[in-house]
Amino acid sequence: MTQAADTAFFSWDTGSRPHTLTLRGAWTLDNYAVLGRQIAGFRADNAGADALSSGRIDSQGLTALDTAGASRLVELLGPELTKAAVGPQSPLPAERKALLQTVAAAQSHANTQDVPAKSPLLLELLERIGTNMEGLWRQNIALLGFIGLTLEALLRNMVRPGSWRITSIVAQIEQTGLNAVPIVALLTFMVGAVIAFLGATVLADFGATIYTVNLVAFSFLREFAVLLTAILMAGRTASAFTAQLGSMKANEEIDAIRMLGLNPIDVLVLPRILALLVSMPLLTFIGMISGILGGALVCALALGISPTMFLTIFQDSIELRHFLLGMVKAPIFAYVIAIIGCMEGFKVSGSAQSVGEHTTSAVVQSIFIVILLDALAALFFMEMGW
Repeated sequence: MTQAADTAFFSWDTGSRPHTLTLRGAWTLDNYAVLGRQIAGFRADNAGADALSSGRIDSQGLTALDTAGASRLVELLGPELTKAAVGPQSPLPAERKALLQTVAAAQSHANTQDVPAKSPLLLELLERIGTNMEGLWRQNIALLGFIGLTLEALLRNMVRPGSWRITSIVAQIEQTGLNAVPIVALLTFMVGAVIAFLGATVLADFGATIYTVNLVAFSFLREFAVLLTAILMAGRTASAFTAQLGSMKANEEIDAIRMLGLNPIDVLVLPRILALLVSMPLLTFIGMISGILGGALVCALALGISPTMFLTIFQDSIELRHFLLGMVKAPIFAYVIAIIGCMEGFKVSGSAQSVGEHTTSAVVQSIFIVILLDALAALFFMEMGW
């Protein structure tokens, strides 16, 4: 008696001795899903996966076999018949034996491969902290190295003014400085107005609203103007530097510069650093003026302090050192922002995703380091009594 699966691709004859598995049709990727359904139905009808524990294979009707079909055939045959199918007595052609043996070995390796044990949550946390700390350490080392490289190039070009790329420097000054004046002036003006409102609200409880002038002038000359300008430059200029240099690296333009015998640091980095060193103090000065004007407007409209009185208090109470302490931080912040933006641009690996990742990294690093340096400077000035 024959128990046939009555399928288009195989049948199982238990009436013969030994039992015979007849294969037919194309066992290929196109029929992968159909083969899976037929094999599952066959096993359900024949008491599980051990139905084909022994027997012979008739492959005369097998017209095609690829990797997907071989995986289904291994699934149908099981380990015993698979060994027989690739053995010397098998009727399968040599190339199909080799394919079936390779697929069977790959599936056996995948099934026996140990699943790594899941680490405890605390160990995973410590591992992530350690990895991040190592990455931060390597990043700081790379930053220090790039700072040294640019300082060496800057000092080398200082003694050779003829090698300066004036056109490139002027173009970068326009992009980083002149084009940023409106946003810097507007932002600092609004923040100056907010500081004046805040100071008036707090000082009114003590009957000392007149000191709002001192608060606005002191805060903008020492801190807010240079800090807000640096944050804007970190978001605007550092990202632009990274995107520009990253795109050039992705297009192999930096490699072309090297092939021409030119130094990319001299051609691409120094003009950007020098431009920002010029632009940042000027933008900081504009930010100081705009912030104080915003505070003066609020004092005139809300507190009844006339512009003349505002200027008189400003002249009598605010010393020149506050202005100088704010301005001295501007070139330092400018150098850090330019260095980070250019360094991240040189790190781009070549894809659009890499450009975006390093642009984001440049902005975050620049803002963080600017705020950190500003905090350290504030502590230093306080300890020095400045």
